[in-house]
Amino acid sequence: MLEERENKEPEMNPFQKNESKETLFSPVSTEEVPPQPPSPPKKPPPKICGSNYPLSIAFIVVNEFCERFSYYGMKAVLTLYFLYFLHWNEDTSTSVYHAFSSLCYFTPVLGAAIADSWLGKFKTVIYLSLVYVFGHVIKSLGALPILGGHMVHTVLSLIGLSLIALGTGGIKPCVAAFGGDQFEEKHAEERTRYFSVFYLSINAGSLISTFITPMLRGDVKCFGEDCYALAFGVPGLLMVIALVVFAMGSKIYKKPPPEGNIVTQVIKCVWFAISNRFKNRSRNIPKRQHWLDWAAEKYPKQLIMDVKALTRVLFLYIPVPMFWALLDQQGSRWTLQATKMNGNLGFIVLQPDQMQVLNPFLVLIFIPLFDVVIYRLVSKCGINFTSLRKMAVGMILACLAFGVAALVEMKINEMALLKSGPQEIFLRVLNLADDEVKVTVLGNENNTLLLESIKSFQKMPHYSKLHLNTRSQDFHFHLKYHNSSINNAHFVEEKSWYTLIIREDRENISSMMVKDEESKTVNGMTSLRYPAVHCKTEDKNFLLNLGLLDIGSTYLFVIANNTGQGPQAWKMEDILANKMSILWQLPQYALVTAAEVMFSVTGLEFSYSQAPMSMKSVLQAAWLLTVAFGNIIVLIVAQFSGLVQWAEFVLFSCLLLVVCLIFSIMGYYYVPLKPENIQETSDKHIPHVHGNMINLETKKTKL
Repeated sequence: MLEERENKEPEMNPFQKNESKETLFSPVSTEEVPPQPPSPPKKPPPKICGSNYPLSIAFIVVNEFCERFSYYGMKAVLTLYFLYFLHWNEDTSTSVYHAFSSLCYFTPVLGAAIADSWLGKFKTVIYLSLVYVFGHVIKSLGALPILGGHMVHTVLSLIGLSLIALGTGGIKPCVAAFGGDQFEEKHAEERTRYFSVFYLSINAGSLISTFITPMLRGDVKCFGEDCYALAFGVPGLLMVIALVVFAMGSKIYKKPPPEGNIVTQVIKCVWFAISNRFKNRSRNIPKRQHWLDWAAEKYPKQLIMDVKALTRVLFLYIPVPMFWALLDQQGSRWTLQATKMNGNLGFIVLQPDQMQVLNPFLVLIFIPLFDVVIYRLVSKCGINFTSLRKMAVGMILACLAFGVAALVEMKINEMALLKSGPQEIFLRVLNLADDEVKVTVLGNENNTLLLESIKSFQKMPHYSKLHLNTRSQDFHFHLKYHNSSINNAHFVEEKSWYTLIIREDRENISSMMVKDEESKTVNGMTSLRYPAVHCKTEDKNFLLNLGLLDIGSTYLFVIANNTGQGPQAWKMEDILANKMSILWQLPQYALVTAAEVMFSVTGLEFSYSQAPMSMKSVLQAAWLLTVAFGNIIVLIVAQFSGLVQWAEFVLFSCLLLVVCLIFSIMGYYYVPLKPENIQETSDKHIPHVHGNMINLETKKTKL
């Protein structure tokens, strides 16, 4: 585009080296030129139902819906896939999730460069969509339990995610702009409505997919486990449909040729200005009004003035990544929090990763609510609610959302299973004998630690906490059954959970100490066992009725066959169900969505109003990069903070509060430009200060 602009300029850049004036002559023929036959009129593109909307945008909108379904559907179950399928811990799962999100927002710059400088928008979307589909296929294969081991699953997953990031990020800046290219300039109003429909298709795809794919994961079983392969495969199928639909409209699309990438031109202009200023450090060379004026020897005035206006806005972008660091944790930390809560609402059971559906749902409600009601009420109160003030309030709302998330996390920890501390153990007794057994537990000094009579198949409500004299010791158990007594000694270690199993051996009884699994909870999240319902003994088969199993509980089933009544089953709840309802996450989702509407929508609107027309695409690229850097912040904190979860939420809230204060100070001293002033500024000339250079304006005259 720089070359085209230089050709169109009637007056060349005054910062030129000495050049001779040139006069261009065009030969004039005195002979009569035979008249050329008139070119046939251009056939107008087909419209939708006689309106001014090109038929081609229907293919683009459907493509966007399917692609967003594909992306958000896959991403909704990604954290739990890392945690439960690849068996990574919470911090690693969070870090890889945000590394993937960050990559998805770095690649749009690459996609825009390919489209504008090489392939054009249409071919870029086609080729990168093929990469996108291929990534989904590899990702789905990596979720098949029968395909290789843990290393194979990990490698396939990382390769698939890398290709998906390249595909989704590469086509992101192309699809919407390609749809805008389909309209004629006289149909600007229809083009504006098209972008509204385009945005609606994004939210519709996100809303539906984040509700459906967690159901495919949790409600459908593959190879006896959650069906992650299906949860990834269906979004992959939607991406195939998106590609096919987009390709179907090929013959009716307007396909503008590549025009050069303005982002590249801006980077080159800035780099030349910095390097030229560095080369001309001599005091004999007069200073220039702005550091970008040092690019005047090579680049036209208009581009330099546009970049100056751009840098004013980019300066305000410096604090923005911290906001995205909080907003994008809905799919990672908040989803992990939901796994520790009760999703049973009575009429429906919500999966932990389904809570993410609240964000696109509330966005569709909050945008008209804020525009039509809240902002107008604030204006009637006489408050000048500028764009920068809206963004600052959005940051404060995000701080409050993470404060609420921290309170919910602390309440979950209070209701969670107790942990054994130093010189402590937890013990429970299971009596599988036919009659009552009196149990006495003695310490090293024959002091009584536990005295209890336990009936046959009595359901013990909880573990008993016992204290040790040292880190490990022997416990002596005195068991009285009918008229007989037995004494046993069992070795125990601190911070452990034990089960004493008493069983009948003819007329006597015996005991066995079993050390329970240390990981009764996985990083605080209760796991759910799925015992078989078909049972078989040496001489007969029978079915075991499991009864109602609560979500989040861990059950122990004991089957005894030592009575004349046949097999006898006993169900015990090892870990109590999640008692805190998942609906307690509603306030934090409402606050963070309101923050998104006030910050994100307002921020883009403000940025576009403060930059020249030629810099809109550069601003879009810079805005996406702030999202990428925000995800990197989460990655770093998750890996190196070492904080418990509620403290990490508080840390993020405090960090954003500090950033909000800095942003408010920057906004206070920022002087907004009116749209008409932006054009006036770009028309001003750069002062003719060139050191020892002699500058001549090159005149072009055509005869």
